[in-house]
Amino acid sequence: MNVLLRRGLFLLGLSLSCTAWADVPVAIKGELKKWHKITLEFDGPIVSEDDDFNPFVNYRLNVTFTQTDTKASYQVPGYFAADGNAENTGAEAGNKWRAHFSPNQTGKWQWQASFIKGRYVAVADTTKTGLDGGYMNGQSGAFTVGPTDKLLPDFRATGRLEYVNKPYLRFAETGGYFIKAGPDSPENLLSYEDFDGSFKSDGVKDNLIKNWQPHLKDWKPGDPTWQSVGEKDEGKGKALIGALNYIASKGMNSISFLTLNILGDDQNVFPYVDSNDVLRFDVSKLAQWEIIFKHAQSLGLFLHFKTQEVENQGLLDNGGLGLERKLYYRELVARFGHHLALNWNLGEENGEWHPNPPTPPQTTIQRLAMAKYFQQIDPYEHHRVIHNGQYFHDIAATGSQYTGASVQTSSPDFSQIHGAVKTLRDWPVNNGRPLAIAVDEPGDAEYALRPDAVDPEHFNARANGLWGALTAGAWGTEWYFGYKNAHSDLTAQSWRTRDKFWTQAKHAIDFFTLADLDLPNSTSEDQWATNAWVLAKDKAFYVLYTKDASKGVLLKLPGELGEYDVKWYDPRNGGVFQQGSVQRIEQKTPFKHFWVRYEKALGSPPSAKEKDWVILVTKIPR
Repeated sequence: MNVLLRRGLFLLGLSLSCTAWADVPVAIKGELKKWHKITLEFDGPIVSEDDDFNPFVNYRLNVTFTQTDTKASYQVPGYFAADGNAENTGAEAGNKWRAHFSPNQTGKWQWQASFIKGRYVAVADTTKTGLDGGYMNGQSGAFTVGPTDKLLPDFRATGRLEYVNKPYLRFAETGGYFIKAGPDSPENLLSYEDFDGSFKSDGVKDNLIKNWQPHLKDWKPGDPTWQSVGEKDEGKGKALIGALNYIASKGMNSISFLTLNILGDDQNVFPYVDSNDVLRFDVSKLAQWEIIFKHAQSLGLFLHFKTQEVENQGLLDNGGLGLERKLYYRELVARFGHHLALNWNLGEENGEWHPNPPTPPQTTIQRLAMAKYFQQIDPYEHHRVIHNGQYFHDIAATGSQYTGASVQTSSPDFSQIHGAVKTLRDWPVNNGRPLAIAVDEPGDAEYALRPDAVDPEHFNARANGLWGALTAGAWGTEWYFGYKNAHSDLTAQSWRTRDKFWTQAKHAIDFFTLADLDLPNSTSEDQWATNAWVLAKDKAFYVLYTKDASKGVLLKLPGELGEYDVKWYDPRNGGVFQQGSVQRIEQKTPFKHFWVRYEKALGSPPSAKEKDWVILVTKIPR
């Protein structure tokens, strides 16, 4: 290249970099209220999903939101939204670019957009990559946020669910701690015929695509749909929306789903236009996913994003953190990170453990890199977990950005759960962040939580699984359906098949709501009881679960003077606290040594003495 040509190109680049762009139209959508989804929609360049200059890779929209009084600031990634109504039109092209924001404070918020373009700029780690993208680059504005008007169970009433360096997650608005319960199955929840996409006709396991027809009757007038045509066309999505309505009506507060299962058991769930191209995203399908997620949050359903599974952990960048994986994570955060109650699960059954892995298993370095990247790009720093496979020693190490563990067990009677949670809760804290533990796939691979028709009582699931986890210090459970059941982890389309168990899980949630305990400062202390598991904050409260109250329950209290209230709770039928044969116990022995404890009998339950019971012992303030 001659000198004159080089000089000419340099001057052209300089003049372009100094171009003053006029502000483009921007629509501020949504309710301008605390915790609500506020969307900035810009008129940007007209592009298409299949453009040679890939719009997902080669453009980057970020919007920084700053509260003018407190200076709280969030840099929110944006995304290409086609025509702005792709969920209904199926559009692949357009000029709409969006950023979603869920403010945590009232008052005036200022915003400023950054829009740059260039090869691979979407995943660039520095500001040196890319050029001025024009349009909304540098554009700014402001809006004023008022208080929310939402009521429970809508998460906008409780605020964002946050990891706060404790083993339980806390709501930012109301301050309460969250006890999770809900289905872990089907893992292919999003393998749904009403979503747009090539997955329905690619000939790959199309027999597993769901219609969710059993829950169509649970849809209610006024609930969301998409792609309705005319007054008589009722639109798509009703059956899956109905499924959410049902599981919420049972008092469950969580759902779980894979967002990428290429090469996995189902292979119909992926955010891409095509399973063979992991750099182009299906805008209309993802907009339809958003309708599902938004409705779930309004019902008080936590979103457990399982971002990959064991079979495809090496699909993107051979397990590394390169263009493919960074882009996938950025799109998830940009489109769905504004939701208030969720966690990012960075791998189901992840790591080096499979005897014959279909893709390269991820190493410790790669596992840690995923969490670090999410910590960097998620402005809200949602809870970050990973699932075993490989056990959790590396994610608990110094420098790890994981905040929790998603636990799987393998015993058919769920008997491993209490010990597994207790052990993890007892691990030393090396990075200032104790792991928040949830049991998200209890039981064996074959059957796990069986349908009501097979096991109507669900004793082992209730006793060993549900209460075993909670009394060991888990913040919640999600329930896997096995692969051999008639309504399995892949084939289930009706959550009513476990209706009786959801009732029992709701009783557990109700217990902790009624008790209103200082859970973050509690620990598992089974050595203090006979014939019971114990979750306790010593000298304050003791939660005991016994599988058979007829054998008697003894509790060792600390060696200091005090009176304690004793209440019983029925885990099978729920309800209010009840009085047993002993309503109050008194510790009269003076303090001798800190290790000396004194055994007290807690008496008999009010009924059904041979059944399982929960006992709450609380110290009476002097």
